Amino acid sequence: MPPGTAIPEKRAPAPLELVQRFVNSVDLESGEDELGGPEELRAWLAERELIGGDERVSRADFERAIDVREGLRALLMANNGMEADEEQVARLNRAAGRAGVRVVFEPGSEPRLAPEARGVDGAIGQLLAIVAGAVEQGRWGRLKACPRDVCHWAFFDHSKNHSGRWCQMDVCGNIEKARAFRERRRAKSL
Repeated sequence: MPPGTAIPEKRAPAPLELVQRFVNSVDLESGEDELGGPEELRAWLAERELIGGDERVSRADFERAIDVREGLRALLMANNGMEADEEQVARLNRAAGRAGVRVVFEPGSEPRLAPEARGVDGAIGQLLAIVAGAVEQGRWGRLKACPRDVCHWAFFDHSKNHSGRWCQMDVCGNIEKARAFRERRRAKSL
């Protein structure tokens, strides 16, 4: 599946879809990555109006953004009942600290979360503010990562009972169920 895309029936509602697209900006199975370096990151963020098109993006900015992407993926795996990689979450927390997200009050508007930082750190803050909003709305737990080792694709679980496990049942689900069946069969024959 091309990076950044989502299966229509597994797409998160806006604005959480932007976080989903960020996590899915790399296809772990093929290695295709929309964020291949600082320039690609700048273009990706600018296209989504998270930074200005002329904003400078350094190698360190790029590395922090990847830390955020993979930290979010680790949390999405936890949303699907798997163990979260604590080191990835720690790196996410360090990057989040640079964004300085705070509550902003304006006359005539609802209070909102906004980053104090600018540039890539501000873009990261905007993504994390979306996550916080999704938590508030009860949607965050529905954004999950596929448990198949070579996949980990982010998908939104639209099922009534929050039981969705696979990004695509007919691909990852079937492959993993067949693998588990073979393992059980092999264990019985020993």
